[in-house]
Amino acid sequence: MSNPKFEEFIEHILGFKPKDIERFKRAFTHGSTGADDYQRLEFLGDRVLGLIIAHHIYERFSKEPEGSLSQRLNLLVSGKTCAKVARNIGLPPHIILGKQARDDGARDSDNVLGDVMESLIGALYLDQGLDITRTFIEQHWADLIGNEKNIAKHPKSDLQEWCASNNRKMPVYELVEKSGPPHATLFTISVTVKGYDSVTAQANSKQAAQTAAAAKFLEQHI
Repeated sequence: MSNPKFEEFIEHILGFKPKDIERFKRAFTHGSTGADDYQRLEFLGDRVLGLIIAHHIYERFSKEPEGSLSQRLNLLVSGKTCAKVARNIGLPPHIILGKQARDDGARDSDNVLGDVMESLIGALYLDQGLDITRTFIEQHWADLIGNEKNIAKHPKSDLQEWCASNNRKMPVYELVEKSGPPHATLFTISVTVKGYDSVTAQANSKQAAQTAAAAKFLEQHI
């Protein structure tokens, strides 16, 4: 079934019309839908991404030893970094999810976003080959390569790391309230760290509300 908005989005981020739009739809389809999902494309895209980034940093940082290159590579191809790039290019609204996954906040999950980013790369590789895929990856990873230590972490990860480094128990997230109609449910989530006042935030999914609460906690207390 044709989806003009999705097709327009894919053409926008690629800069051209792909040969097989159905493959790209599959790259955005989560297993919760019961349809053919992105897992095989993710498997391929993960390897393509690793090869292209490894080649790029091998050439760019020609005097670095293997250990340093490995650290760069691991950061640049991590699920967290892939999720960051996915958010930067506007992937979340276009991910195709089943109802339960939507309710669970999968659209804001680093794991899901990272997987979809890799599956998109897999679809692009099959559609256009290695050179076009390399151009796409180098364009969207350009601001990250060379600045690996400054790759922004997710607020929940930041808060967890802060707790660990300050000998505090891990943050506790609790659902305070669930309100609104089924098509526009609003979740209110609180986050608590022992010794600090709880902070609450709202969003249209549990994951997004937890993320917002963690960011708000960091802003107010850290």
